[in-house]
Amino acid sequence: MDSFFDRVTHRWPAGRKDYHWHILPPLQQARAALFGPYRELTHREGLIPVEPAWYHVTVLHSAPVQQVTDGELEQIVAGVRQRCATEAPFDLTVDRPAVGSVAVECPARPGAPARRLWQATVEASTAVIGDRVPVLPAVSYPHMSLAYVTDHVDHRPMKVWLSDHDIAPVTIRVENISLVAQSHDGRRITWQHILDVPLGG
Repeated sequence: MDSFFDRVTHRWPAGRKDYHWHILPPLQQARAALFGPYRELTHREGLIPVEPAWYHVTVLHSAPVQQVTDGELEQIVAGVRQRCATEAPFDLTVDRPAVGSVAVECPARPGAPARRLWQATVEASTAVIGDRVPVLPAVSYPHMSLAYVTDHVDHRPMKVWLSDHDIAPVTIRVENISLVAQSHDGRRITWQHILDVPLGG
């Protein structure tokens, strides 16, 4: 396993705020169903556990805040609102985590409605700012990270732990997506919440 922050710093340096669109789980549900049950897995040397307040499913990592004018942001948000008005709320099941190369992350399903939200935010953003920034992620698959790698970690004991613990998936209701101004300090990701856009109008 390798450091997540070392891998992203060239395109997202520490301290820089970028606009992100997220699916955010209810805090109490995240704490009870994800943070507590997986504490022994995520609180290990070389890992930085994500606190429940910062759990998220990234829909789109968009442009740096300083590169988008207020007028451009208003147009992007209007475009996202228009596109999300035709998308119905849905249930997203966050499955048991897997030990990835840079994070402990839970795949989520179904992917199709989450991918439509990704497409909506991509279309609304590129309609305003073009190809000023790359589309991230370039391929959309919903997932939620429970811990990020900051140093070399032996993944084998973590896989043993997962094989010994049968923890049920958790389902969250997705009724909106959130726009945030997000940054990291090389260890933790945090953000300033800006607004929510409802699904289905």
